[in-house]
Amino acid sequence: MFKLAGLKKFILKKTISTLITLFAVITINFIIFRVMPGNPVHMMFTDPRVSKENIDVMMKRFGLDKPLWMQYFIYVRELFIGNLGISFWKNVPVIDVILGRLPQTIILLSFAILLSTVAGVFLGAYAAWKRGSKIDASILTVSLVTYSVPSFWVGILLLITFSYWLGLFPLGGITTPGIASAPLLDQIIDYLWHMALPLITLFFYYTGGYVLIMRNAMLDVLGEDYITTAYAKGLKETVIMRKHAMRNALLPVATITALNIGWMIAGVVEVEVVFAWPGLGKLMYDAIMQRDYPLLQGVFLFIAISVILANFLADVIYGYLDPRVREEK
Repeated sequence: MFKLAGLKKFILKKTISTLITLFAVITINFIIFRVMPGNPVHMMFTDPRVSKENIDVMMKRFGLDKPLWMQYFIYVRELFIGNLGISFWKNVPVIDVILGRLPQTIILLSFAILLSTVAGVFLGAYAAWKRGSKIDASILTVSLVTYSVPSFWVGILLLITFSYWLGLFPLGGITTPGIASAPLLDQIIDYLWHMALPLITLFFYYTGGYVLIMRNAMLDVLGEDYITTAYAKGLKETVIMRKHAMRNALLPVATITALNIGWMIAGVVEVEVVFAWPGLGKLMYDAIMQRDYPLLQGVFLFIAISVILANFLADVIYGYLDPRVREEK
């Protein structure tokens, strides 16, 4: 009973702090695009023959003719009903553009995080089990390299090697032109074929991080008294590693997984641009190139909300799994 009450109090505190952070991010997201130099409407019309009347009409259409404080209240009000404005580039609601690109990023990141989490957990645990051996040194070295090398650089190398030189994979995109008329199985295979290289790129990056985190967590757990007691009871080493050490070492992995989900957009910008994968990361890049401030503001806000909610989820999971965290906070 007391345990449940402590968890509810912990979640309530985290909810309040999350809402405050969310409000601050919304405000900053509004201000940062208003203090940028230049007029976004003027950016749309590079032709000097465009009359001032037409510019004024566009300023009024996008609400930029109103005082700043009024723009802010309108922005917050529209935000609560899901209206993020109209895209300068696409001339459609921003929310429609974002939702149209969101599935591609979710699919790519879901596969990458799932595969890298499984591989990273087992490789990290195995490296800690074989600590000090050549196997441990090899796994640790490879993980440090894959985690440190920029993902866009790995993507370019894969693209040059397997797409340009060997011709085994497409140079970019998500489907082959005309594949929509093919059978469903062929469409799925074609989609996975296009997704292979960006998935491998993200897999290398995320797996390296998971290995390092899991190995360090396992080394900490292996020094605990209950592990020594398990050895004293005569339990097999594989049983100790699987049922005692790994379970307790998974706490940091759960946290980093939640954060990776939150960073799903920002973390794949470089990869999506390199492989022309039409997700939210590529959309952010295109919005910058097109000077589409409403669309860029909407993507930034989506990223910020994803990260905040992911942090909240990570805190709740950690607090549920480890009661000590609730007591400290």
